[in-house]
Amino acid sequence: MSRYWSDVVHGLRPYTPGEQVQMPGLVKLNTNENPYGPSPRAVAAMQAAVGDQLRKYSDPGNAAVKDAVARRYGLAREQVFVGNSSDEVLAHTFQALLKHALPLLCPDISYSFYPTYCSLYGIEAVQVPLNARYEIDVADYNRPCGAIIIANPNAPTGIGLPLQRIEALLAAHPDQVVVIDEAYVDFGGQSAIALLGRYDNLLVVQTLSKSRSLAGLRVGYAVGHPDLIAGLERVKNSFNCYPLGQVAQAGAVAAIDDAAHMEQTSQAIIATRAWLAAQMQALGFDVLPSQANFIFARHPGHDAAQIAAGLRERAILVRHFKQARIDQFLRISIGTDDECAKLVDALKAILG
Repeated sequence: MSRYWSDVVHGLRPYTPGEQVQMPGLVKLNTNENPYGPSPRAVAAMQAAVGDQLRKYSDPGNAAVKDAVARRYGLAREQVFVGNSSDEVLAHTFQALLKHALPLLCPDISYSFYPTYCSLYGIEAVQVPLNARYEIDVADYNRPCGAIIIANPNAPTGIGLPLQRIEALLAAHPDQVVVIDEAYVDFGGQSAIALLGRYDNLLVVQTLSKSRSLAGLRVGYAVGHPDLIAGLERVKNSFNCYPLGQVAQAGAVAAIDDAAHMEQTSQAIIATRAWLAAQMQALGFDVLPSQANFIFARHPGHDAAQIAAGLRERAILVRHFKQARIDQFLRISIGTDDECAKLVDALKAILG
C-alpha cells in the first residue's frame, strides 16, 4: 500500500521511542521517566477539571498555562508558547524558525528527533561533532549557518554547558535563531532563560515530562522574544488550534506553580544519580558527568549490547543506542533508590 504514500514519506526515518514494556516486577530505566509522582496539587487540579465543562473546547490560546510560565520566570505572556509536549513545540520550531538558505547546525550526538524533523520539513542540517570528551564545544559552531539547536544538558550524554558558553554562542550569531532545548535542565543545569532579556535570537524549550513527572500529560513550552513566539503561533494555528485540553491545562498550571514539589523530587534524583555513578565507577564503568535524570556509561571490558541483554533477562530495561561513537554506552534513567540498587546488583552478577 506504500504506493499511495507521498514522496516525503518514503524518505522518512521516524524517531524510535524507548520501549514501553509491560512486565511483572520490571525495573524500567530506559525512557528517563521520573520515578516520583507528579505534584498532588496538579493531580487535584486535573480531577477537578473533569466534569460537564469537557463538552466545550479548551482555550486555544492556553492563556492560563502561559501565565503560569510567565509567573515562574518573570516574563510576559507574549513571550510564552505552549504545545502538546516539547516534541510538538520543537516540531513547530523547526518549521517556523529553523528552515533557511544556510544549514541548521546541531550536535552529531544529541536528541535523535532533530534529524527526523529535518527530514520531515526538508531542512538542510550540518551535524557538528562533539569533542573527544563528548562535550559540545561552542567554538565549533563559529561557521556560516541559518540557525542552531542544541540540547542543554545534552542527551544522551547528560553533559551540560555553563551559561557563559551559551551566551558566547548567542553573541557570535546575532542574526540566527539559537534554540536551547532544556528538557533536563532542572537536574543540575543552568537555564538560558536568564539571557532572554539580552538576546532576541534566543528560544528556550522546556517540558513538564521530566522534572514535573508529567510525561503522560504531554505539555511543553517555549519562551523567547515575542516575534519568535508569534512565528510559532502562526504555525500552531495552521496545524491545531487546540493542542491542550482542559484537563491538561489545569494540571500544567498547578504543576508549574508547585515549584517546591519539583525541587524536592529533582534533588532526590540528583542524590541517587551521584550514588549510582559512584557504584558503577567502582565496577569499572566510565561514567560521563551528568546534569540530567540519567547517566551515560560504558565498561571497557564488556560489550554494551550484551550488558543490556543481561539486564533485560533480569527484568531491568536500559537504553542502548546503535550509533557511531556511542555504541558501547548505555543510557540509564535514574529510578528510585531501590530500583538503582537492583540495577547495581544485576551489574555485579553480569560482570562476574
